[in-house]
Amino acid sequence: MIRYANLALLILFPIAWFAPLLRAALLPIFGMQEISVITGLQSLWGSDVFLALLVTFFALFAPYVKTIGLALIHFGMLRRKTLPVLQILGKLAMADIFLIALYITVSKGIGVGKIETAWGLYLFTGCILASIAIGYLTEKSSRSANTVSKPETIAR
Repeated sequence: MIRYANLALLILFPIAWFAPLLRAALLPIFGMQEISVITGLQSLWGSDVFLALLVTFFALFAPYVKTIGLALIHFGMLRRKTLPVLQILGKLAMADIFLIALYITVSKGIGVGKIETAWGLYLFTGCILASIAIGYLTEKSSRSANTVSKPETIAR
């Protein structure tokens, strides 16, 4: 069950990257512009390349590499010793959800424009949280498999 939920994330992550995270307007009289992870990255590449590289790593590569790594573990193609590294990648991926929440809070406090959250924000957050849960369950099943499979020594 865990392996299939993880495989579903390989499809859901790219959908979440293109889904609208926010709808923003500078002034209420203008139409709302939808912002996705990809459109946000496109605008970052034009203004700040270093920040664009960081956000690309946190938003795209970290969660996807973790998901692929977990799939390889589930299908016996990667050793379970890599789980701590994959868990760190999952925690790094959660950082951009925090940044998006911070941007929403700051821009609503300014009061210049209007920002609404869109369904993609919930999908992206759900994918990240599901990835963290799948990583945790994989690690938990790995620990229980290691304790069961080790033979007990009998004291003489």
